Amino acid sequence: MTVYLDHNATAPVRPEAKDAVVRALEVGGNPSSVHAAGRAARNLIETARQQVADLVGVKVGSVTFTSGGTESNALAIESAVAAGFDRIILGGTEHGAVGENVRAAKVPVALWPVNAEGVADLDWLKDELSKGGRPLVCLMLANNETGVIQPVAEASALVREAGGWLHVDAVQAAGKIAIDFTDLGADTLALAAHKIGGPFGSGALIAGTRSTVVRRLHGGGQERGRRAGAENLTGIAGFGAAAVAAVRDLPHVAEQARWRDAMQARVEEAGVVILGKGAPRLPQTLGFAAAGFDAQMQVMGMDLAGVMISAGPACSSGKMKPSEVVAAMGRADLAPFAVRISGGWTTTQDDWSRAGDAWLELYARHLSRRKEVA
Repeated sequence: MTVYLDHNATAPVRPEAKDAVVRALEVGGNPSSVHAAGRAARNLIETARQQVADLVGVKVGSVTFTSGGTESNALAIESAVAAGFDRIILGGTEHGAVGENVRAAKVPVALWPVNAEGVADLDWLKDELSKGGRPLVCLMLANNETGVIQPVAEASALVREAGGWLHVDAVQAAGKIAIDFTDLGADTLALAAHKIGGPFGSGALIAGTRSTVVRRLHGGGQERGRRAGAENLTGIAGFGAAAVAAVRDLPHVAEQARWRDAMQARVEEAGVVILGKGAPRLPQTLGFAAAGFDAQMQVMGMDLAGVMISAGPACSSGKMKPSEVVAAMGRADLAPFAVRISGGWTTTQDDWSRAGDAWLELYARHLSRRKEVA
């Protein structure tokens, strides 16, 4: 039996989400139609809107459904620039879905450094904000490769004092830790269904009262005029069902911190570097690097052993490259050797134990081959 420990790339679809998708397929109406089938479809969307709102503690009017995390990030960034925010402060370990859209915005960008644990430097932010202008600040809630949780609420206080807009990519954090939009102090926040066990192709942008969302897609008046086009009824219904299940299963995910730490102790004893060890992390994420042991070889070797893990983000068309996150943490020397193990709603303690066994065996073979070559 194989072990799937790549939930940070995507979570297997939950049965509740699958059932919701099937029910939506059976409705057969356009949510914009006023007849019975259309009203039934609309009801599914608005039910899901409430379910996603509950995931992050907001009112339903704050939720705009999108095609996923990338579009949500793009919509937030473009909305801030359209509102006159004239420069961007970009977290040093942000996902490409944020970084690439920031670079496409064609406004000045300052790269916000992180410390050796991958935590954003708040003193640097305070100094940068003092330079004036109207800054859009982008800071993810939790890193997809290391699991490091960023001090978003603390950053928000500084951003608000400076009159800025804070955008938070919470795609990786949702379903793994509790999220309260108000407590975070964010102006906008991005979510994606497939990270919490919903279907691909559905996401949401959460917008607070200080932000104004501009329309990127033109046509009809769907999503309160914020995003034109017939809604992805099945994806949205599945997203809502997954959101409910994700909140329910937070204690199970939290329990994985013990299982993660047990594997961490085993591989650390073998000589690896644990990424973000001294920082708050997602409970089900373990990132580490074994110097000289190519990340791609680790992923392939683990796959042959029946354990699925990853190296870096899973959004680069199947290509592996040295981790930019690890490099930003000041360890470019370890970037080609970093891998990530991530559990989720399907994960058991035995999965973590088997992953530890498989990796240690793989590493022992690697060291043996190196000795033979030497």
